[in-house]
Amino acid sequence: MAKDPGRILIFDTTLRDGEQSPGASLNLEEKLAIAQQLARLGVDIIEAGFPYASQGDFAAVQRIADHVGSGDGPVICGLARASKADIRACAEAVSPASQKRIHTFIATSDIHLEHKLRKTRSQVLSVVPEMVSYARSFVDDVEFSCEDAGRSDPEFLYEVIEAAIAAGASTINIPDTVGYTTPSEFGLLIKGINANVTNIEDAVLSVHGHNDLGLAVANFLEAAKNGARQFECTINGIGERAGNAALEELVMALHVRRRYFNPFFSRNIESPTPLTAIRTEEITKTSRLVSNLTGMVVQPNKAIVGANAFAHESGIHQDGVLKNRLTYEIVDARTVGLSDNRISLGKLSGRSAVRARLEELGYDLAREDLNEAFARFKDLADRKRDITDRDLEAIVSEQVQQPDARFQLLLVQVSCGSSLRPTATVSLADQDGQEKTISAVGTGPVDAVCRALNELAGEPNELIEFSVKSVTEGIDAMGEVTIRLRRNGKLFSGHSADTDVVVAAAQAFVNALNRLVAAEEKLVIHPQLDLVETDESLSL
Repeated sequence: MAKDPGRILIFDTTLRDGEQSPGASLNLEEKLAIAQQLARLGVDIIEAGFPYASQGDFAAVQRIADHVGSGDGPVICGLARASKADIRACAEAVSPASQKRIHTFIATSDIHLEHKLRKTRSQVLSVVPEMVSYARSFVDDVEFSCEDAGRSDPEFLYEVIEAAIAAGASTINIPDTVGYTTPSEFGLLIKGINANVTNIEDAVLSVHGHNDLGLAVANFLEAAKNGARQFECTINGIGERAGNAALEELVMALHVRRRYFNPFFSRNIESPTPLTAIRTEEITKTSRLVSNLTGMVVQPNKAIVGANAFAHESGIHQDGVLKNRLTYEIVDARTVGLSDNRISLGKLSGRSAVRARLEELGYDLAREDLNEAFARFKDLADRKRDITDRDLEAIVSEQVQQPDARFQLLLVQVSCGSSLRPTATVSLADQDGQEKTISAVGTGPVDAVCRALNELAGEPNELIEFSVKSVTEGIDAMGEVTIRLRRNGKLFSGHSADTDVVVAAAQAFVNALNRLVAAEEKLVIHPQLDLVETDESLSL
C-alpha cells in the first residue's frame, strides 16, 4: 500500500489479536461475517488471522482473502513469526486477495530477548532482514513489527527498523505490547524513530497498543501527532488482557477533533476532509456484530458504542440537550449509525421485503441462509408485535454460529414456580443425527437446563458467566444471553437471542459447548507465546 501521510490508515486486527481474548474464538463463518462488515466499515487493512496457528485459521484467512479481498476490497493481511514456515503459510493463505500483506515480527526488548527468545541483539538483527526479504519474495507489501517496542532500547530499535526497511518492509509497526507506556513517552518514541532512522521515509509508521493502563487510545493519538500514519486497533477494543486500542474511539476522536489534528497532517485547520476512510455510520452495527459473535459484552459506559454513550439521566443535562444537543453531546448518535428505526414488517410480510431490509442493514445472504433467516423472522413475528432492526441483527448474527456444530438443540421445556422444583427437559442431536433426551433439576430453570445439557453432552466444564439483556424495550423484547464456559484454563463463549430467555440460555450454552469441543479437537499455536524453537527452523 502506497504511503499516504495525509491520513491515518486503519489496520483492524479484531480477527487476529481480538480473537485472542479469552473465550472469544470464532468459527470460519463468523470470521467471514465480521470481515465482510469490516469491509463495509471501510477499514484499509484486515489482519484476518495467524495462518500457521491451525488449519482452521489458515482456511479462514484464505476464505476472507478470496471473498473479501477481491477487487477494490481492503488489504488482507496475515501474521507470521520470523520463521520461513510461518511466512510460507501466510503467503499461501493471503494469495487469493487482490491486495495482500504479510506481517512478520520478532521481539526487540532486552527482557524478551533474554527470557523468551534467548537470543542476543546481534542474532535478532541478523534474523530481521533475512525474514523480511523472504516475505518480500512472496508479496510486495510486507509489514514488520518490533514486539515490545515500548520497552526496547531506542538505539537498538533504530538499527532493527533500518534493517527491516532496507530488506523491503513497507510498513514498520511499533507495538506497546504490554500497555506500559504513557502518551508522552510513546509520542517521543515515534518522534525519535522519525528523526533517527535514515530510511524511515520509505515506510509507513504504524502503532499497535494494549490497554493495560487504559492509555492505548491516548498513546495512539499522541503517536499520530508525531508521525504515525497507521493505527492497529480492534472493534470494541477487544484483545488479550485489557484489550487493544478501540477502533471506534480512535476514529471518532479524529472525527470530532479534526480541527485540532489537521495541522499535524499538514492540513489547513478548517479542512473538512476526514482523517480516516471509515464510514462512521457503520460503527454501531459493527460493534454489535462483533459483540454478538464473540460473546464479549460491551460495557454500558463504553465510549461511542456503549448503551449509555448517548443517554442522559441528569435533569440539568436533559434540559440542556432538549434546548440544544451540543450542550452535552459532542457526537451526533446518527453519525455512528445509532438510531431507533423500526421496520413495518410483520407476520404477513414477504421474503422480498425481509431481504430488502437486511440488504439495507448490510447483510448479503445466500439463498439458503435467507430462507433460514426468513423462517426465524416469521417465527419471531408470531410472538412479537414490533420487529426492529436490532431484532433482525440478532437473528442474522446468531445464524452464522451454526456451521460445524457438534450438538444441535432440539427441545427445551421447563417447569418452575414458587412451589415447584425447577425441572428442565432437553433434547440434543449429535453429528450423526442421534437424538437424546434427559431431564434435570436445578436451583432455577436456567440451572436445570444447563445441568441437563451437560449430562447429555458429556463434556466436563465450569460455567463461569451467565448474562442476559434485552435487545429492545418492551415486555415482548428478545433477550440476549451470553454464557462462558471454562475447561483446562480456557474460556469458551456462546451467545443467543430469543423472546424466551430460557430458550436463549439453552442455545447459548450449546453454542459454547460446540466451541469447546471444536477447540479440543485442534492444536492452536499462539503467535507470541509459542516460539520458533531452534535457529535451524528459521531456514525450513
